[in-house]
Amino acid sequence: MKYNNFSDTGWKVSEVGLGCWQIGWCWGDVEDQDARLLLNKAIDCGVNYFDTSDTYGDGRSEKFLGELIRSTPEKIYISTKLGRRIRGTSYDKGYKQAPMEEFLDRSLLNLGVECIDVVQLHCPPFEVISKKETFEMMDELKKKGKIQHYGVSVHTIADAMEAIKNPNVKSIQLVFNIFRQKPIEEFLKVAKKNNVAVIARGPLASGLLTGEINKDTHFAENDHRNYNKNGEAFDIGDTFSGVDFDKGIEAVERLKKILPNNFSLVDLSLKWILMQEGVTSVIPGAINESQVEINSRSSDLEDISSLLPKIKLIYDELIKPDVHSRW
Repeated sequence: MKYNNFSDTGWKVSEVGLGCWQIGWCWGDVEDQDARLLLNKAIDCGVNYFDTSDTYGDGRSEKFLGELIRSTPEKIYISTKLGRRIRGTSYDKGYKQAPMEEFLDRSLLNLGVECIDVVQLHCPPFEVISKKETFEMMDELKKKGKIQHYGVSVHTIADAMEAIKNPNVKSIQLVFNIFRQKPIEEFLKVAKKNNVAVIARGPLASGLLTGEINKDTHFAENDHRNYNKNGEAFDIGDTFSGVDFDKGIEAVERLKKILPNNFSLVDLSLKWILMQEGVTSVIPGAINESQVEINSRSSDLEDISSLLPKIKLIYDELIKPDVHSRW
């Protein structure tokens, strides 16, 4: 496993982290024991960066990570996302800045810590990101010792470019994968220049880029790939990366034809992200130990520079017209 600087924090985080949405909810049922096993497998594979949110199972994911913190002697870094919680509250759906400290206090309890490594604002709208008061509140929470650093998880490049203007933003998290290549044009360069960590979420496009999904694949009723295909529950860009399902399947079949020997499509998809200059960590999720192991090995795979033009051509022809201008 390779490790990268996380902004100017002095941290060295694994370039393959673990996204912990799956052990919260929205991906079918992941039993408690399976969640604990896959988290420990991540540690065994050299993963030391874990990303979650207070909305993932209404704190279920955070509580598993709290157990992990207490059970391992290894130094690990936890980022959680706050601002969209509604379960157990009277708040309306959507992003909410005002109760941020209330959300933070609950996450501190869930994680069993006095200070959280990184809190990321959970996809606030542009008008919130553009207000200095948004980040003044986060600075106050830092002064209180409840968080070490903060960043912003975003939906769009425009949101990312606005957030990065704030000098105290240490990280930007956004969807970045073979099917969402827009960050390469400008954002990754600006982030690197400003020494801001870039966290690539949704690296496998909700499983499309595993190559194991086809037109006959059935998703559980409580799986967002069933109930959010058209963006009914939340931003469609976080389900199959907003890609038309049939076009995505067609692109996957073309990608399979250019796989190097001993590479799976997962290998290709994750290595493609890691080859992009400016990416700090990619955070694929997992529902079992095997997936964690497969994802983690991408850090040590061989260079695939010769395939980058072919991958871009597939994107340009099949995917770019539908998604490039939207996010």
